Amino acid sequence: MDQVATEVQLIREQRRAQAIQQWHVMLARLAGRMALYVGVVFLGLIFALPLIWMVSTSLKTDPQVYHVPPIWVPNPIRPVNYLEVLTRRPFGLWFLNTMQYCMPTTVGALVSSTLVAYSFSRIRWRGRDALFFLCISTMMLPFQVQMIPLYIIFRNLGWLNSYKALVIPTFFGNAYFIFLLRQFFSTIPLELSDAARVDGCSETGILVRIILPLSKPALAVVALFQFMWAWNDYLGPLIFLNRETLFPLALGLQSMRSSFLEALVWPYMMAGSTMIIAPTIIIFFLTQRTFIEGITLTGIKG
Repeated sequence: MDQVATEVQLIREQRRAQAIQQWHVMLARLAGRMALYVGVVFLGLIFALPLIWMVSTSLKTDPQVYHVPPIWVPNPIRPVNYLEVLTRRPFGLWFLNTMQYCMPTTVGALVSSTLVAYSFSRIRWRGRDALFFLCISTMMLPFQVQMIPLYIIFRNLGWLNSYKALVIPTFFGNAYFIFLLRQFFSTIPLELSDAARVDGCSETGILVRIILPLSKPALAVVALFQFMWAWNDYLGPLIFLNRETLFPLALGLQSMRSSFLEALVWPYMMAGSTMIIAPTIIIFFLTQRTFIEGITLTGIKG
């Protein structure tokens, strides 16, 4: 009986020790997860701090902008800053100009980059890999190196002070987008294309009926990147557009700084900046799942 009691006691102690060990593991995991969440929230606040300050400043009076210590919650709040920016400057015209610039460039980048990426990834032809390497090598050339030759070419073509200089080049492909789409197309099984060819489908039919429906996440990434790049583009319109009636939002915002010489110049600037940034933030939150999926899948296969 004593031996049985001893064995039972030993089993109980082992179970108790296992329970304590499992509890310690759970506490360690919980602490690690809490530390991760705290770190993510802290980093998120750091990245959001400029946006919070921008929105706060857009609702201030001018003396509150220069107050030390900084005032985070304006008192009094001036939402009228937004109305004055909209009424005193042609914000509506700048918005329409920006859309005239963004939409065609997005279509051009999608169409041209898709065709080139399909050729690089799904069709075998002599010199394909060498030309692809040459194509992605152009990403090492910054726009600052290209802008003087481009300006001379567009001036000789008579494209200055028009959106042709900004829109038409996007219909000749973008090396970064070609690389992204080529990587994504390479993950689609070749057997699907071979089966379509056996059924008599052309390369255009394969692209339209098979590749594009399976590539919606990557296409969404390209469209979002190109739209945001065109929406925020400042240097290109600054070089090729001189008439204020053609200014997009980025150039219009800069012109506001010289227009409001009186007080409230910085609240007005921050109100304009908030209205410019808001659409891209909204678009990102509406498409973030597709965006993240497209970015993830484009790096699966080289």
